[in-house]
Amino acid sequence: MSNYAEIREKFEKSGQGHVFKYWGGLTDSQKSRLLSQLEEVDLEEIAHLNETLLFANKTESQVDFSRLEPAPYVKYSENKEADPVWQKAKSVGEEAIRAGKLAAFVVAGGQGTRLGYDAPKGTLPISPVKHKPFFQIFAEKIRCAQEKYGVEIPFMVMTSIINHTQICDFFKSNAYFGLNPEKVVFFKQGFIPSVDKFGKIILSDKGEIALAPNGHGGCLRAMVRSGAIAKLKELGVEYISYFQVDNPLVNIIDPYFLGFHILGNSEMSSKMIPKAYPLEKVGHFCIYNGKLCVIEYSDLPASYQEMRDENGGLKFVAGSVAIHILNVDFVEAKGADDSDCKLPFHVAFKKVPFLDQGGNVVKPEKPNGYKYEMFVFDALESAKNPLVLEGLRCDEFSAVKNKEGIDSPATCKRDQRRQFAEWLEAAGVSLERDSEKTPVYDIEISPLFASNKADFVEKWNALEKKPEIRDGLYIE
Repeated sequence: MSNYAEIREKFEKSGQGHVFKYWGGLTDSQKSRLLSQLEEVDLEEIAHLNETLLFANKTESQVDFSRLEPAPYVKYSENKEADPVWQKAKSVGEEAIRAGKLAAFVVAGGQGTRLGYDAPKGTLPISPVKHKPFFQIFAEKIRCAQEKYGVEIPFMVMTSIINHTQICDFFKSNAYFGLNPEKVVFFKQGFIPSVDKFGKIILSDKGEIALAPNGHGGCLRAMVRSGAIAKLKELGVEYISYFQVDNPLVNIIDPYFLGFHILGNSEMSSKMIPKAYPLEKVGHFCIYNGKLCVIEYSDLPASYQEMRDENGGLKFVAGSVAIHILNVDFVEAKGADDSDCKLPFHVAFKKVPFLDQGGNVVKPEKPNGYKYEMFVFDALESAKNPLVLEGLRCDEFSAVKNKEGIDSPATCKRDQRRQFAEWLEAAGVSLERDSEKTPVYDIEISPLFASNKADFVEKWNALEKKPEIRDGLYIE
């Protein structure tokens, strides 16, 4: 522990020396762990965030909502095969995929705690018949694209200090689900200390500070710092398909989306899904001060979320569902430590376990601490020619956020079954559905057979012997 004196002096000078309050009673392993945590803390950044966010006495919102307008977007085409604009985008996108210019990237730093699942969220069984975990579904979608386009597609997985080892071991024990291990890149999300109302770093235990993920926007910084971006550049990758771990319907390798991104000469593009109802808990694509941005549902007044346009539809209808394409060069520039255009931090008041005066761990029932985080969609404001493309909910989005009810494993499995049923019906198969249009059978189509409706119909029709439609049907 030769670095103890140096680290302690830095924290004392920064007014954060209290983190050593229980040092004398710690074991050697506890001391080593605490020092390793403190080594990663950027004290200058914490001081700056405290000054600009915590002590700035800002009003609740800095947005003049009267100047907010809905963002324009490329409307979904019901007949893409006959639409020359969409066909041009597909051609350009497929050419880039075949040339090895696209990588897949999943943000997977969280645990399944809110779901009652004590493991990395990406390992949660989620498919309706085979109970495949998220990670397997994503890997099989990538393998499907690799076979279709004759190219290996790198897969980046952002973990965290909480689950990094578990995720790496999970992939290894499952033989990387058939992917080339050399093209699966793991790296850790950054963490940042939580602070109290005085800007003091919170101790979550006598030998541990309260660390929180620095938000999904931290992925840009993490990709650069970890060397992941450098590796992608070595491989000739120019574009990154970004998505989050809790959405198994995501179309990871989408030639249309990539083609529109390239044709628009965009540095960052986003998928939007029309909101299911006015107060759905998604971000809203908007134009503010002439720039594309995302306003979170928690920041946008309900009156705006419910506002109607001249045709009676929702005015702010474009929902952000965390599906993006980013240029590698753009990520490299935004994520660099010396960048002049870093993503901004936001502050949130949360429940953070802490030590009371007696040194006992307390799990608060009400928010007591402040967490700093970055949002990846903030990069849209500084991206050149940012583009928004409309997608269909049934094809693109069914998130797992809650243990029960809306956005739960049950609704996600239902949505997967509905998607598979739609594919089968498009191929001429008759299926029985209930009053909510959910097939009465448990059915599952592996991405190894097809990962979109058009490819499924083609492959299904080519089968000499088609399987019987029954409960528990699995097609691979």
